Amino acid sequence: MSGTFVEVAAIPRATTVATARRPPFARRAARGVTPYLFLLPAVGCLAVWTYRPLAAALNLSFFSWNLLPTTPKEYVGLDNYHRLLDLPELRTALWITAMMTLALMLFTVVLPTIVALWTSAIGGRGRTVYSALIFAPVLVPPVAGAALWQWMLDPHSGAVDKVLGAEINWIHETRPAQIAIVVITGWHLLGFAVLVVSAGLAGIDEEYRNAAVLDRASRWQITRWITLPLLSPTLVFLALMTILMSGTLTFPLIDTLTQGGPDSQTTNVYYLLWEYGFQNFDTGFASAAGLLFFVAFGVIAVGLIRLSDRLTFHDS
Repeated sequence: MSGTFVEVAAIPRATTVATARRPPFARRAARGVTPYLFLLPAVGCLAVWTYRPLAAALNLSFFSWNLLPTTPKEYVGLDNYHRLLDLPELRTALWITAMMTLALMLFTVVLPTIVALWTSAIGGRGRTVYSALIFAPVLVPPVAGAALWQWMLDPHSGAVDKVLGAEINWIHETRPAQIAIVVITGWHLLGFAVLVVSAGLAGIDEEYRNAAVLDRASRWQITRWITLPLLSPTLVFLALMTILMSGTLTFPLIDTLTQGGPDSQTTNVYYLLWEYGFQNFDTGFASAAGLLFFVAFGVIAVGLIRLSDRLTFHDS
């Protein structure tokens, strides 16, 4: 039996081209707005608690007013700013603020780095106990800590003078009072800074150290040429926070222990601002000072952030 094969053309199938339909405008708008809704509470708090008082301070800086509702405000223009720039106490307060800030670097950058490197080998449960103990002073309220240190620094019965074997009036002498403010503030900040540096050390890849050990590098060489450069972003962050926040961190201690004395030698810019606003009731002058400090520290922050990009090394 024989046959022939006949080729039959395939029947073409009907094809449909699917075209993507653009979602309606309302849906696209909702998707675009959603991320900003998560930021709305933070932005709202920032506007209410930061920018609204800042706008009020800007308005008050052009008036002379003593905070009494029965006393009308007197428009003085830029006189408050001229008075502030000509104030001799301002230069003294700026110098004291800068001096205390530099001294605090010892407790927020230098000592935390040494302690974190020295204790980096602690592990397990011992590290948990060590972290809790070193962080404990951060949890002490500044006013409570000031009361404790005031008792310890008493020149007659204080524990500090007994340990040192000398009778130093830490609160009412110029140089000891400045040292006391810096040391007590550093005692509060040291534990936090140590944990920040320890976190920075934990983020450094261990392969760098292992490679250096294979090349017979010493421990100091590894620390100097590998660990510290890769730790530089953390150290710059701590330095930036110290510069921007040292005035506010020392304020409660100054107000509790020395009230700016002796002879105004512990009066920083924030305490000077508080004195004119809430002791002399010169609201316009204090508002002008607050705005100038806000702008000055903002410029310093921007400069330090730009400088940090050139000074820091990042693990790529």
